[in-house]
Amino acid sequence: MKIGVRNEYLHTQLDIGGEVIKNNETYILKDNKQLNKLVVSSTLLKPDKETRGHSHKGQEEVYHFIKGRGEMTLGEETFNVTAGSVVLIPDGVFHKVKNTEKFLSLYFVCVFDGQRKELRYNKCEE
Repeated sequence: MKIGVRNEYLHTQLDIGGEVIKNNETYILKDNKQLNKLVVSSTLLKPDKETRGHSHKGQEEVYHFIKGRGEMTLGEETFNVTAGSVVLIPDGVFHKVKNTEKFLSLYFVCVFDGQRKELRYNKCEE
């Protein structure tokens, strides 16, 4: 691949592209599997909603918050997140996200290792 941006990789700032995995009253999840070794997943968490929370044995993740604000729980610690926040999630650590806004959605992107076949489905917010 040449260095630079090609049209099939160009997306708007708030859309990573990919396949819609879940669309319900809590959130819209999308997985983009264009890369060979990483999955980039997005979550649009609806106002005043929160994820169930989960952990992954053998899986590290990076969450990047793009729009909105809320709270993230990582292990036993809960802290505020806003647009621009980046959270590193170590292997096996429990994590969940809550949208504290009453009217605005919280949008964040999750990056994780897509090489492990059993973990190739969406891991950002199951």
